[in-house]
Amino acid sequence: MRIEETKAIIESILFAAGRKVTTIELATILEKTPEEIDAIMQNFMDDYKKEERGIELIKVNDGYELSTKKDYYDYIVQVFDNRSKPSLSAAALEILSIIAYNPKITRAEIEAIRGVNSDGTLYRLMEYHLIEEAGKLDAPGRPTTYRITDDFLKMFGLSSLDELPELPRYKIDENEQIVLDEIEMNEEPKNEESNKVEN
Repeated sequence: MRIEETKAIIESILFAAGRKVTTIELATILEKTPEEIDAIMQNFMDDYKKEERGIELIKVNDGYELSTKKDYYDYIVQVFDNRSKPSLSAAALEILSIIAYNPKITRAEIEAIRGVNSDGTLYRLMEYHLIEEAGKLDAPGRPTTYRITDDFLKMFGLSSLDELPELPRYKIDENEQIVLDEIEMNEEPKNEESNKVEN
């Protein structure tokens, strides 16, 4: 099968599915290895980037999906209803960050980090499909754990959690305050000689 024909088949599958199609699914349908599919898809994504199209091919975790370009949102939204996009509060963004950097974290652990009750915000994020339950922790009470979803990745333009920026390094000082190592390293050492006033 020619590479262009393979791309055409994949494009039609993604369009008809209207969702993420996993690499394994595509490999099974096309009778190829996952590695071959990933190589084809990388080439295919490059094709989309070179051309002026209203849609793009994106990678989301273990699969691929066709998506409209964010640049054209203002035009696209006029075709659909007037439902507003999820409005995320500072608390919601804080919890999303905690879960993104700590997959399979419990509500109690989230609240220990934040210092406040997080029930309401967690439920709202689940309604928005930005987080989901990841199972039960093997601990007393079997608490529920949480993880982010593919919708979170798409909303923030990420292919996987590996693309999250690195967290700054920090330590706790004698006053139990957080001190960022980067800030300390960037501070210029004070030159006592420069503070002397010449007579």
